[in-house]
Amino acid sequence: MQWRRHITGLAFSLVFVVSYFTNKFVLSVLKFTYPTLFQGWQTFIGAVLLLLSGKLGWVEMSRITRSAALSWLPGSFLFVGNIYAGSRALSRLDIPFFFTLQNCSHVVSYMIFRVIHRQQKTQWLKFISVCLVLFSAINLPLYDPQFDHSGYLWAVCHLSCVGAYSVFQVQYKSINLSDLEQQCINYLFSVLLLAIASHPTGDLPGALEFPSLQSHTFHCGCCLSALLGFLLLLATVKLKSGLSLEHFGVWIFLSKVTAMFLSPFIFSVSVNAPSLLCVVISHVGEALLIYSERDSQV
Repeated sequence: MQWRRHITGLAFSLVFVVSYFTNKFVLSVLKFTYPTLFQGWQTFIGAVLLLLSGKLGWVEMSRITRSAALSWLPGSFLFVGNIYAGSRALSRLDIPFFFTLQNCSHVVSYMIFRVIHRQQKTQWLKFISVCLVLFSAINLPLYDPQFDHSGYLWAVCHLSCVGAYSVFQVQYKSINLSDLEQQCINYLFSVLLLAIASHPTGDLPGALEFPSLQSHTFHCGCCLSALLGFLLLLATVKLKSGLSLEHFGVWIFLSKVTAMFLSPFIFSVSVNAPSLLCVVISHVGEALLIYSERDSQV
């Protein structure tokens, strides 16, 4: 029924916003900038909860074959790059700027698909929307009142991985893995890779000397972030199963706009008129992109 879809969408938006706010709080306010440990903890809890849910029959998961898991490893590499670079970028950038740059993942996906499908006819509305998103992202660093060079570099790595991962998901549907099974492989691979990388990157020694390590607020924030990450996965899978990709994109768009609107009330956000215009143009471009996807299905 239609009202159930709306309830699922609202639940998704709520978890989406609270999840990003919690991660931002731990990374920026508490300044726990050790992404191998932070993301390793999140993916470890996610893997445990997902496997436990599958064992208890709360979610539907089939046995993952070794060949399917190996075939999905490139996607898992991109997933690790996504969450690692995303943590680095989110710790340094305000949420509206982070989402503005993240929107450029659509540009990456568009360019890869154009290379793969060279004979495909150009959809001009989609092309214009992609140009708007790219234009705003290129100009944003020029007008950011608190420009952070490292934050923008990590954001570029993040959006590149997000865009490439989206293409990989579409191109490798033949692997015959459900979204939950794909994420289970991502979680397990991430835990292994991030655990190995925690010492060479200096995250483990640094975290042991972290001032807030014994803080109750810190422990609550980390536990909540891991739980919300798992709930966001379930909400995403539930929402995607009942909607078309275009309508699912609408809910993501609304969730991001809500997070950006509320973020100045929760965190300190430095913005001026030109940078705000970049944010607006980027999301106008994303809205047009969603519309163009819907229009292409008509």
